[in-house]
Amino acid sequence: MAFVELKNLNKFYPISGAEDFQALKDVNLSLDKGELVSIVGESGSGKSTLMNLLGGLDSQFSGEITIDGQNMSTFREKDFVNYHKEKIGFVFQSFNLVSHLSVLDNVTLAMTLSNVDKKTRIARAREVLKQLGLEAQYKKKPSQLSGGQKQRVAIARALVNDPDIIIADEPTGALDSQTTDQVLDIIQDIAKTGKLVIMVTHSEKVAARSTRVVTIDDGKIIGDIRQGELALHDNAFGLQQKSKSKNLTFLAAIRLALLNMKEKLARNILIALGGSIGIMSIIVMLSLGEGVNDYLTETMNANVNPLVSEVRMPIVIETNNSSENADSSMMIMTPAGAEIPAGSAPSGPPAGVTQSDPFGEENLEELRNIPHVAEVNLAYSSLTIGSDNVIYEGEKYAFMNFGTTSGMTDSNILYGAFPEEGEILITEGVANQMAGTAEEAIGKEVTLDVTVDGESLEKNYVISGIYSAGQAIGAFESVYMSADSFETLTAENNLEVEPNVVYLVSDDPDNTQAIKDEVAALGYRGSSADALASTFTQMLDIFTYILSGVAGISLFVSAIMILTVLYISVVERTQEIGVIKAIGGRKKDIRRIFVSESFLIGLFSGLLGVGIAYLITIVGNIIVENLFDTAILNMTPAFAVFGIVTSVIISMVAGLMPAQKAARLDPVEALRHD
Repeated sequence: MAFVELKNLNKFYPISGAEDFQALKDVNLSLDKGELVSIVGESGSGKSTLMNLLGGLDSQFSGEITIDGQNMSTFREKDFVNYHKEKIGFVFQSFNLVSHLSVLDNVTLAMTLSNVDKKTRIARAREVLKQLGLEAQYKKKPSQLSGGQKQRVAIARALVNDPDIIIADEPTGALDSQTTDQVLDIIQDIAKTGKLVIMVTHSEKVAARSTRVVTIDDGKIIGDIRQGELALHDNAFGLQQKSKSKNLTFLAAIRLALLNMKEKLARNILIALGGSIGIMSIIVMLSLGEGVNDYLTETMNANVNPLVSEVRMPIVIETNNSSENADSSMMIMTPAGAEIPAGSAPSGPPAGVTQSDPFGEENLEELRNIPHVAEVNLAYSSLTIGSDNVIYEGEKYAFMNFGTTSGMTDSNILYGAFPEEGEILITEGVANQMAGTAEEAIGKEVTLDVTVDGESLEKNYVISGIYSAGQAIGAFESVYMSADSFETLTAENNLEVEPNVVYLVSDDPDNTQAIKDEVAALGYRGSSADALASTFTQMLDIFTYILSGVAGISLFVSAIMILTVLYISVVERTQEIGVIKAIGGRKKDIRRIFVSESFLIGLFSGLLGVGIAYLITIVGNIIVENLFDTAILNMTPAFAVFGIVTSVIISMVAGLMPAQKAARLDPVEALRHD
């Protein structure tokens, strides 16, 4: 049985309407290894169609094509890929070398697609190139070679996988007469090694060097002349070991993508720069939000004990309205969030007084059971508007917040000390109004006029110290006294006041936030500073996300740019794609190469964007620190990773459509593309 057999082979091309053009008509032909066959005929006779079918570039036909006992009509995509890798090699009239690859890389391309290890493929390529007289041309690009050298590189590429069949399409059509003889000598030597060599040609000179001439006209074989046999000799172009074909790896695809990107280096740098602008903008916006949040957190932490969490019952706001509308003017919120009508609650403090419900024993027990709570301290606090004053030398100095010192830290004591029995602590603003300077207020005796549990109480106290609330959110002018002094004050006025503030002391600063979260989950509330800070943080996050979204528009623009450039790249490299398919590249391999390029563009864009953002944060913080003595840009590693990953994802998504277009290209049409 012949190595190649064609039986009743027909090929139809669809044209307009219901008609089809028949390019091949009942072709029957048997070909064997060791033959040098020329297929000759006029243009349009069907010889190129026959070549494409024999080469597996076109799989639409009727009849039979049998290769080494295998019927090609039963081939699936995988079978055609293996056929191109193992059984057949192509030599094209226009050489079809990949311009941005070196001679060595052009020859090893087929083995790269077959996942042959680097050492083996380089050794094989050099062996074949040496036998073809190109040992000094390994590193040159195709543009640096003569026509004869290019054709020998194309022959080396066809031979390197040691195929059984070589198909040469007008192998001397672009060569002068002297170079033609040299190439024909090489082709004859290849046939003498026992390979089946098929040449498609117009040239009588080429046909005369063949052992067999098959003439085709109007799709039919009209002549088949044998012109003798070649004397077979040792397989000079053979390889010591022929590896089983595998598939292109992702790393190999990355390498091929890098080689192509290097060829268009300036263009790819500009693409990466364009993409990096969006990444840089988003990272800077996120860094700004993080930096401001850190600044607020640090400012607040500087004014509070990091071990202490303040807990309050939900707010009760009571006003002295008339009895007719009292029910509609007040609501009391319970920890669970239920509303109690004001009419069912007892009368309370005067207008402008805001205070929390007192804690019951069941509330305290619930708080004691929170994990990591080491200590529970009870305190009292109220917030008033216009009713509480410090009186000194007949002048009233209003304050808004009154409470006991339980849970407070001495980090904000500007002058003096914490109050003892008969003493109070006032904030810097009140002290400045009283004495001109805060320090001068220490030791002065004042009258405290404060509303407690609806009762207006007055008593003389000595100022022991000045407290600074700093720049923390929620800071009000305040007066504090010790728990013992508060107990004495209420006892003297026959008042029994329950604690309405609880300070939970954590066993470790790292557990404080977890305690605050659990307090909120149980329905209690934290300090007013925490609440305001949380609201401000949410507003800041929204602002940051909006700015990041606006900056993200540039990412969309860069995705369109990458999409456009890769589409252009597909057009520019159409012939290269045809070559890759002809030497065994799968659709998946084509997609992988182009997706690898988009991956690299995204990676470079992300790295560049992160680098620029990092420089901006450094310069920006230097400027802001000189102006305001603080840094507000905090670029975290998470932001850098987010920027790089986002850039890669957007770039790869943009590259999917061009990659799919490249993978779907018809190899015959791609090889014809100029």
